[in-house]
Amino acid sequence: MNEELHSRVCPAELSGSLDNSFRRIFQNPVKILKPFIEKGMTVLDLGCGPGFFSIDISKMVTSSGKVISADLQEKMLERINRKITGTDSEKIIELHKCETDKVGVTEKVDFVLAFWMIHEVPDKQKLFIELKSILKSAAKILIVEPKFHVKKDEFENMIKILEKTGFEIIGRPGVSISRAVLLSVRSFAG
Repeated sequence: MNEELHSRVCPAELSGSLDNSFRRIFQNPVKILKPFIEKGMTVLDLGCGPGFFSIDISKMVTSSGKVISADLQEKMLERINRKITGTDSEKIIELHKCETDKVGVTEKVDFVLAFWMIHEVPDKQKLFIELKSILKSAAKILIVEPKFHVKKDEFENMIKILEKTGFEIIGRPGVSISRAVLLSVRSFAG
């Protein structure tokens, strides 16, 4: 991992702050994602960290669905693997290690969750173009950023990049201590 990227990414050693029962009170994965995720979907949990959302998503999509838990850090993926080994989620969650400058998932997905991680990406437009290429036609993407890291104007600038890349805003769900936007690929009438 290059030094600039390393300084942006939340280290695996601090993953306990991302995955605990206290956080679940304020950011319950099921409450946040229930309106968007259905049984049988393929969901990409991008920057999944220690799996705070991935495990609940696996229960929502059930055995007819799939969760691709993608992270740049092998240690984060190891933490999820330890949690799911021997559980029903083990059959539903596929662990995927991202490259430094590329997600690298080629499977088409119904939904992408990017929770508290876009601010860590140096080339956001490149990421959004890659995500657009793997979305199914009716797919949605939920981007949630922490208010304490991402100022309102930074968040709005990120949305402008998304719109320039071909996404359109379809909602702004409320998520505790966060800024959130729900998007789909812009459809062109023709």
